Amino acid sequence: MPIGWRPGSFAAALALVACASVAYAQFGQGGFGGFGGLRGEQGDPAEFAPEQMPDRKFAACRILYQSVRREANGAGWRTDYPWGERHLMLRLSELTKTHISMATPTSPHSWLVRLTDATLFDCPYLMASDVGTIGLSQMEAAGLRLYLEKGGFLWVDDFWGEAAWEQWSREIAKVLPRAEFPIEDVPMTDPIFHTMFEVTKVPQITSIRFWRASEGRSTSERGAESAVPHFRGIRDSHGRLMVVMTHNTDVADSWEREGEDPQFFYQFSPDGYALGIDVLLYAMTH
Repeated sequence: MPIGWRPGSFAAALALVACASVAYAQFGQGGFGGFGGLRGEQGDPAEFAPEQMPDRKFAACRILYQSVRREANGAGWRTDYPWGERHLMLRLSELTKTHISMATPTSPHSWLVRLTDATLFDCPYLMASDVGTIGLSQMEAAGLRLYLEKGGFLWVDDFWGEAAWEQWSREIAKVLPRAEFPIEDVPMTDPIFHTMFEVTKVPQITSIRFWRASEGRSTSERGAESAVPHFRGIRDSHGRLMVVMTHNTDVADSWEREGEDPQFFYQFSPDGYALGIDVLLYAMTH
């Protein structure tokens, strides 16, 4: 049984296999030094947030950012977009009473937003992956800080090793200086791990490509350097987590790739969804 799931929840999660969306096989190429073609990791066209959202239901937003360095197997802003968020939104709507903003009867919206866009402030939360490659301008840093100060929430995921951590921590310090907003390792006793499911450890989830290449023998994509997954955060002056960081783990791949391989699903997706839903419920209620 996966980490700390309450009775009945694991059975509900396994039922997701039957309705899991089939992910595409093509891997989109990153846009180092720019945005590249504005398509997601699986080749889907970007869905830009409109000036006015079509409804006030809960929706996913992903940051469109510029990469200033490369990471092995990374795809910059497009990493895990859009099917990571789309699948998470579907499961959130199935396992809770949350009303989700839908693009079609079967596909939720997954908005792409720049940190300088006014529509940023219509986003209930922000997601970004491969942030070990991110570079923020002064205007982007100012926009993100204002968003967070107004009650916004940011989750960054899928960045591995010390070089990626150093890049990300340097860039987020432009937004929230370390002296005022220190980064902490969030203890497992924190409410964020207990909003719906009881998560008792940070799961290390590898990308499905690495999992296949290693034949499932390893989950650490940088060997000994990334052996320990981290769940870190930054709090506001009231103690609310406003930024969370899942480092040395690829939680979003457990959502994005849920329908590609049953073994991958059983090994990673229940734990990934438990953590994902807990984090989103925390973001909605704090």
